[in-house]
Amino acid sequence: MPTLTRQDDVFRLHLGDDENRFNPTWVGGVNAALDEVQAADGPRALVTTAGGKIWSNGLDLEWMGANVDELPAFIGEVQALLARFLLLDVPTVAAIQGHCFAAGAMLAVAHDARVMREDRGFFCVPEVDINIPFTPGMAALLQARWSKHTAHEAMLTGRRYDAAAAVSAQIVDAAVPLESVVTEAVARAAAQAGKLPATFAAIKQTMYADVAAVLLDPAGGLQVP
Repeated sequence: MPTLTRQDDVFRLHLGDDENRFNPTWVGGVNAALDEVQAADGPRALVTTAGGKIWSNGLDLEWMGANVDELPAFIGEVQALLARFLLLDVPTVAAIQGHCFAAGAMLAVAHDARVMREDRGFFCVPEVDINIPFTPGMAALLQARWSKHTAHEAMLTGRRYDAAAAVSAQIVDAAVPLESVVTEAVARAAAQAGKLPATFAAIKQTMYADVAAVLLDPAGGLQVP
């Protein structure tokens, strides 16, 4: 389960130590952590971390296969979580120590900034190779945060970007040694923690209202060919 800690102005949301796949329990844990961050007093920012070889491998396909009748509602919950991160009223930085795939990559994209381990791990949206088309909301999120060239390449080829390629494509903001990933992410978050939440949220809403609207549209769910 995701866990939340705080040091000074920076909250650390730890996604877990395994594949950190999205299922209702895990999504609920992340939302509960965000509730706590947003209810806190004083300057604050959020760094999202994980342990092991994977930051997040995306949707829990095993759970989805066993709960087909619940998929429309579940995909709505996933997209609502992406929209929540995109519009969150505190600065967010993803500290990516390992592989970041599919919906996990989209969660990282919904953060304000990303710091990636420089020597190992891939950033990838492999939907084209696993025959799961992007929902309109997920496509809108990626296209809003990436250049047209990067979105076209990443979404239509399923390219696995190592850290150097991810920096070059402006998918992540920095690549650093493993031991510096969290430190660098915390430093970036702390530098922005004093932003007034109401103003920060209002600016994000102006920038990303269209994307959030598509993510939160009940008709924009998963489509499997």
